Amino acid sequence: MIIWIILGVVMAASLIWYAVFTANKPEPAALQPASDAQLVRDDSHRLTTPAAEKAQLVEFLDFECESCRAAVPLVEELKKEYGDRITFINRYFPLPGHANSGTAALAVEAAAQQGKYEQMAAKLFETQSQWGEKQDSQAAVFRSYAEELGVDMGTYDAAVAAEETKERIRRDIADGKGLGVTGTPTFFLNGEKLTLNTEDQFRQLLADAAK
Repeated sequence: MIIWIILGVVMAASLIWYAVFTANKPEPAALQPASDAQLVRDDSHRLTTPAAEKAQLVEFLDFECESCRAAVPLVEELKKEYGDRITFINRYFPLPGHANSGTAALAVEAAAQQGKYEQMAAKLFETQSQWGEKQDSQAAVFRSYAEELGVDMGTYDAAVAAEETKERIRRDIADGKGLGVTGTPTFFLNGEKLTLNTEDQFRQLLADAAK
């Protein structure tokens, strides 16, 4: 009986990584990069700031994407291990099939304008099972999370409504599409779009880049 329980746990872990590394893999005939698409912009969210940068890892993500949420623990581990040599960068890529992914991106960007990008992003991933896959707007829920984080709510509300904030997210989406992003999470290491199959492969790629 114990053997079957252990096998079940192993299979569950394997399925999580299968989802992360294969469920949202780009289509074989991905679009050719657009000439004006930029992988990193001045306002892109840099999560690490190494003194001597060896590489950049850019992730296009969707806060309503289950595979993005499943990847969070590994990405956090990699940040701790390689953050002194690799710049980790996040960019928005809300998918049209997720009713609240765009609203989530707006909420995160509004919080980011008050220095709370990582805190708000983490909050949305932590609570994704509570608000994800709902068809009605979760804007009020996201607002309550921002309030918990202690942001100025008047400034937050203005940022959520601002055309500049919406354009900021549209620009990330346009860059992603121009670079051939078709699903999330999609990672680029030193400008190369990664096709990931296993956690070990991901770790090895970063280890090699950080040398």
